[in-house]
Amino acid sequence: MATGLLLTAAAASALLTAALPAHNPSSGFEDPPPDKIVIKVATVNGSGCPQGTTAVAVSEDNTAFTVTYSEYLAQAGGDSEPTAFRKNCQLSLIVHVPQGFTYAVASADYRGFAALQPGAKGTQRASYYFQGSPNTEYRSHPFTGPYENNWQATDTTDWAQLVWAPCGVQRNFNINTELRVSAGTSSRDKVSFMTMDSTDGDISTIYHLAWKECPEKS
Repeated sequence: MATGLLLTAAAASALLTAALPAHNPSSGFEDPPPDKIVIKVATVNGSGCPQGTTAVAVSEDNTAFTVTYSEYLAQAGGDSEPTAFRKNCQLSLIVHVPQGFTYAVASADYRGFAALQPGAKGTQRASYYFQGSPNTEYRSHPFTGPYENNWQATDTTDWAQLVWAPCGVQRNFNINTELRVSAGTSSRDKVSFMTMDSTDGDISTIYHLAWKECPEKS
């Protein structure tokens, strides 16, 4: 994804899950704000998302945004390159939201395809955090061969444990994802792989958002 690409509402909300709130938002759930959020992609780095291979789209109702990759593949065994077993992607987003609102990532759905030989293993993991705040712990999802099918993994956060975007403060929001594949006890001449990509755009990562109104300043 090129630097300077603009995204809208949903992208912004999902991004702020792991931030440290500057203020405690008011209690209670609010409907998504009617005004669209604008997101600017500051940087895209990683072996799983070379320049121009990542796309972001947002929902019309500000409740979710999606990230689609076209070259996100980790593999091991056979003639695989020694570094091919691990692929990662780091997105840094600048999020502009309607005044008076804050948001958090309530859940994230990750999808892809895996072909793991008997004895091989694959792992998908992700974390989110705000610029200047501590990195959140990765959430990991393991897969074990034999496996040859689409895969899906979902990260969810209880309402009471959501981390909200700081009100009135602009910080980049970072999303880190990673795929790992290990040949394990499988035959070394056979390739095992795991993707988080889609050549037809039908497979994407979906970030679901929660909203709150910021407290009024006294």
